[in-house]
Amino acid sequence: MIKNFDFDAIIGSIPFLWKGLQVSFYLTFLALVGGIVFGTLLALMRISNFKFLQYFSMTYVNFLRSMPLILILFWFFFLIPLIIGRPIGGFYSAVIAFTMFEAAYYSEIIRGGLLSVSSNQVSAARATGLSYSQSMIYIVLPQAFRNMVPILLTQAVVLFQDTSLVYVVSLRDFMTASTIVAQSQSRLVELYLFAALVYFLICFAFSFMIKRIQNKKITT
Repeated sequence: MIKNFDFDAIIGSIPFLWKGLQVSFYLTFLALVGGIVFGTLLALMRISNFKFLQYFSMTYVNFLRSMPLILILFWFFFLIPLIIGRPIGGFYSAVIAFTMFEAAYYSEIIRGGLLSVSSNQVSAARATGLSYSQSMIYIVLPQAFRNMVPILLTQAVVLFQDTSLVYVVSLRDFMTASTIVAQSQSRLVELYLFAALVYFLICFAFSFMIKRIQNKKITT
């Protein structure tokens, strides 16, 4: 098998594959930032004293987490353009879908992080004259995010892997680029093995970094 392995099919396609990998990275970054920001808002709603906000957050999270991601992608690529009367494109469809989908998961992660901070610290902050929102921004959220870094990065790894689904909206990510090269050059074995290796190395590197962060937190 190695004797028939065509490395030239991979080497000659590196620039094309790199562009696809850049799309995967860029989509992961935007969805990660958007998911954390929106997820933080949902988490704050969930722990607020307003029942409407609590129910809205709970309904949103439960609904999105019960849907497959590929269905959310279909919604924004096919159905939303019918509602608004114009297409929004594969890339923006993917960014919005991933952001909204990941926000549901990040919301639960962040809510757990917020609840892990002692309520005594909030009471102490309020006693010094800080408002509830100021207590959250300056006292609770920094501590919560510091505790959540490993699990937030772990979810980012899952997000990066999920970007391979964007082929359904005709977005040329790394996996789609690998498929195009594999089919055009009739080198499925070489390209899919190479794609698997790239995904493994990236995810392994992130997993190793997460492990180092966790060990550092334990020792400190």
